[in-house]
Amino acid sequence: MTHPLLEIPAAYHAGRPIGITSVCSAHPVVIEAALRLSLETGRPALIEATCNQVNQDGGYTGMTPADFRAFVEDIADRVGLSRERIILGGDHLGPNPWKDRPADTAMEKAEAMIAAYAEAGFTKLHLDCSMGCAGEPVALPDTTTAERAARLAARAEAHKGAVPPVYVIGTEVPVPGGALEELEELAVTTPEAAAQTYEVHREAFEEARLQDAFDRVIALVVQPGVEFGHTDVIHFQPEKADALSASLDALPGIVFEAHSTDYQTGEGLSALVQDGFAILKVGPWLTFALREALYGLDAVADVLDGTPPKGGLMAAMDAVMRASPEHWSKYYAGTETDLWLQRHFSYSDRIRYYWPRQEARAAVAEVKARLDGRDIPAPVLRQYLAVPATDDLAGWDGLLVNAVQEVLRIYEEACTGGRNKA
Repeated sequence: MTHPLLEIPAAYHAGRPIGITSVCSAHPVVIEAALRLSLETGRPALIEATCNQVNQDGGYTGMTPADFRAFVEDIADRVGLSRERIILGGDHLGPNPWKDRPADTAMEKAEAMIAAYAEAGFTKLHLDCSMGCAGEPVALPDTTTAERAARLAARAEAHKGAVPPVYVIGTEVPVPGGALEELEELAVTTPEAAAQTYEVHREAFEEARLQDAFDRVIALVVQPGVEFGHTDVIHFQPEKADALSASLDALPGIVFEAHSTDYQTGEGLSALVQDGFAILKVGPWLTFALREALYGLDAVADVLDGTPPKGGLMAAMDAVMRASPEHWSKYYAGTETDLWLQRHFSYSDRIRYYWPRQEARAAVAEVKARLDGRDIPAPVLRQYLAVPATDDLAGWDGLLVNAVQEVLRIYEEACTGGRNKA
């Protein structure tokens, strides 16, 4: 059976670029929004889990790859989307969750992880062995990265199902979740670096007798010059990536995968797809939009009670985050006011790690209960939610799903509605 993602590089090299949105989230509302959009458009939904989020030990979500698949498929069944329309991907698959251990130990864990992903039917696998383990430099030589990637591919191939997986490779991998420092300018990957990445991986796969697997490498992770920090975004400037884009002419069957595309403009996302950066990964922007909607609905509940917004949900979430700071304290810095603003409004959206907590779920449920059965006047809704007030958005679930889809529709237009390459 042919993998549906193979058509993306084929289309680009035939002069008619198309793209696909890679939804990187484990939030059920985000996944529902993506699956409902797939139902509407008829295009596949690509849902990805990261190595820290989902692995054989449970990750920070507590889900194994098989659990995550069941989680996504349960949502698909509920919204009426055929399971065959879902492509599951694994992101940053490699030793990263165990990089504080010696390389041999970390790679053994990484092999077990990718085997679990492959066995669970994940068919888009991003091989990321670019980070050093205990006693190694932070960044490894390309040859070491490629040899370890081939080792993981061999394990995936041994556990693949009816649809052979496609692979994404790369050695210039942006930090997941956004940059930590203030941003001014980024170094775009050079054509020479992209060619070197491709070649060392080709040689490593060939040495491991994995030519068939290498034929299913569809993309390289590169830096096209996009990133976001706490309050700023570096937007795509096509002219700075012209040479990198042109280098795809020498890489048949390959496109680029762009990470950290969150908060780009629609025009920028369209330009990325047209220039061969055809797999657009997005995550924090989706939960950022969800958080905006939840805070807005909390304000609406107060207004309907005849008072100015009191910020009860915000206060509850701040208490949850302060009680368990492990997901934000290493990433946010500054005065107490700075930290407060970052906890709630940073583009990196590290609050997304806290919505599954029992206390957070209870706080959200309280807001929902206050709104259940109440008519929300359109002017009140428009004051606090950046969505049109139409009848089909009635209800809590509809409002939250729509808030996420407002972002996903920007990506969908970029992936399908841009001008064809001349």
